[in-house]
Amino acid sequence: MISLLGLDLDGKLVIVAGGGPVAASKAATLRSVRARVRVIAPALCEDLVDAVAEGGVEWLDRRVLAEDLDGAWLALAATGDSATDAAVCRWAKERRIFAVHAGSGRSGTARFPALLRRAGLAIGVVSEGKPDPRRVRTVRDELAQVPTLAAGDATETREQIEDILASAAVDLRRRRPSPGRVTLIGGGPGAEDLMTVRARVALSEADVVITDRLGPRSIVARLPIDVVVIDVGKVPGEHSPSQAEINMMIIDHARAGRHVVRLKGGDPFVFGRGGEEILACREHGIPVDVVPGVSSALAVPALAGMPVTHRGTASAVTIAHGHTRLPPAAFAQVADGSATLVLLMAVTLLAEHVGDALAAGVPADTPAAIIERGTLPDERTTRAPLDGLVAAAGEAGIAAPAVVVIGHVADPALLAGPAR
Repeated sequence: MISLLGLDLDGKLVIVAGGGPVAASKAATLRSVRARVRVIAPALCEDLVDAVAEGGVEWLDRRVLAEDLDGAWLALAATGDSATDAAVCRWAKERRIFAVHAGSGRSGTARFPALLRRAGLAIGVVSEGKPDPRRVRTVRDELAQVPTLAAGDATETREQIEDILASAAVDLRRRRPSPGRVTLIGGGPGAEDLMTVRARVALSEADVVITDRLGPRSIVARLPIDVVVIDVGKVPGEHSPSQAEINMMIIDHARAGRHVVRLKGGDPFVFGRGGEEILACREHGIPVDVVPGVSSALAVPALAGMPVTHRGTASAVTIAHGHTRLPPAAFAQVADGSATLVLLMAVTLLAEHVGDALAAGVPADTPAAIIERGTLPDERTTRAPLDGLVAAAGEAGIAAPAVVVIGHVADPALLAGPAR
């Protein structure tokens, strides 16, 4: 784990082994913090020749030796010769001096961050784990485009950076080859601001996004143009990829070394077939992370003013998918008034579900509601007693996606207050 540590190098000796452009660039950074820079190399590039002439850099015209590190506070190995650079890092470690290996970030004990200077603050970006300089520079450059960044103190700046990184507004994709991986994300019921922070960050790291029809589409539209977005959403009456085909898409892209984000509406483990996709990946040795999402089964009724449980009204909730008809037992607690039934994906078989509920003993006057496009600007709620729900849906022209709620929590009088 790499930590960011602001080092006070003012007046302190730093050894730079190497005389090429990389050494020159790092020497310039060290000079900017007033370090005593000593370059040791048999030849110098033009930038270092100029720096020596200006008096800001000391030069020893020879190859670096172990004893050159005595008394130094930091060492930079940038000779371009892997054996020499490794030796410099080894000599530094023996002397308990931090060393930066310009050719292999994992070989040194320190790294130069990509710096952004604003309002008297130096904001550093450094990769954790395997070094990824292009990724670090990309994040630094994108942060530099934020006009309000570092307008205040350090604490305020840190909070701004955290907010920016959590918003998926910065491209966090890895730039160096790495093993493929999959992140299974629950995108929530549709509204972009109901997507979790962890989900937003994972989405900003994606090379490939395989998305459903539901969920936060607006944030996907703002991804960098070279992120591969594959829409596998199921649309009634149209051919859509099978689950087996979706599984192979995920696996094939991950095998190619890409970070695949499988973006689903709601929560991936609530009728989202997330478990099937995890099993498919694990069968092929592909690592999978899961980011839970806000389930539409709970969030959509809540935003429509229907708590799926309510003291004295409903002490339990049954969540079922509406693609197939339910057994009579599924309606038992709704029939005795102690529970709420929430049906997802039930528009097509609405008449059958209502008929089955009535046949199972659910009273005809039980409050019921259908919430279309929950959490989105054009959300609409249709309410009716259970025995009038199908007729009300027909008159309103109800269309998927919609959530059906059956139970006393759907009574508009339950939570008296201003209409939404």
